Amino acid sequence: MVSVSADLGDGQTADAVTLLEVLAAARRIAPYVQRTPLEHSGRLSAASGAEVSLKLECFQVTGSFKLRGALNALLSLDEAARQRGVVTASAGNHGLGVARAANLTGVRATVVVPDAASAAKVDLLRQTGCELILFGPDYDAAEVHAISLANRSERTFVSAYDDPAVVAGGGTIALEVLESAPETEVLIVPAGGGGLISGVALAAKCLRPGIQVIGAQSTASPALHAALAAGKRVPVTVEESLADGLSGNIATGSITLDLARRYVDEVVLVSEAEIAAAMRDVLEHEHVLIEGSAAVTVAAIQSGRLPVAGLRVVLVLTGRNVAPSVLRATFGIT
Repeated sequence: MVSVSADLGDGQTADAVTLLEVLAAARRIAPYVQRTPLEHSGRLSAASGAEVSLKLECFQVTGSFKLRGALNALLSLDEAARQRGVVTASAGNHGLGVARAANLTGVRATVVVPDAASAAKVDLLRQTGCELILFGPDYDAAEVHAISLANRSERTFVSAYDDPAVVAGGGTIALEVLESAPETEVLIVPAGGGGLISGVALAAKCLRPGIQVIGAQSTASPALHAALAAGKRVPVTVEESLADGLSGNIATGSITLDLARRYVDEVVLVSEAEIAAAMRDVLEHEHVLIEGSAAVTVAAIQSGRLPVAGLRVVLVLTGRNVAPSVLRATFGIT
């Protein structure tokens, strides 16, 4: 484990999440999660002029990083809350993480996903044994319904991003990256509601203050990009996206905005065509299948929008749960 000094940074104690909580999360979830590989990419290094490595969180249990935060959240519940159970809203991967965490901890879980959720993720959710509810046209509607259901049933709502335990769990990825590659100068992380990138950025900046942490997000759902540009939450129009796991607006009062403003250097936007190209390139040249929500980081450097030449860069590839329809449309697989 990376060592940490007593000085955790000026004013950090006021944060909704601290480095100490990320370190505690790492210890708490260690028996249940994979320590995922960090592999050098010769092709992306040559193309960008940087030394590029891939944090293959797509090889995590359940097929995405989401188990880290979900498991930390459920393991942090008191006994009374465990007995009542939990409710969550998800585009798919967070729901899979909560369902797996529920099975490991014996907690009853209800997962609400939008009607248009990835068929691959819905099929996987049905196999977990959780209570699955399909509701609404998009993530925002599913989230509102899940929060209402949790309140009515007096169960804990476990947000996919707006939850200190979920943020801390996601931040454990930074600990693994910096333990394996302490010389890392730039971390590029997918950005949706800001839970993952906030946790990763907090942990990374506390351990290596000079590191840059940059988010990548689709132009189809630019909620965090818009919020950081405006200095406040800004509702955005959400369009259909290959990066469905990053889609949706940010909840009012979300803890992730303050964390992102403090620790995230920049969020760049990539197009749907760039995401599709990145998915194809990673499969062809790295022999790794990733979903659109993971491919945004590859697209960010392939697009040339980030000047990373000469730097040591790590791209976080967050998931692999790709629907057959996306395989057919993106890769021409029948």
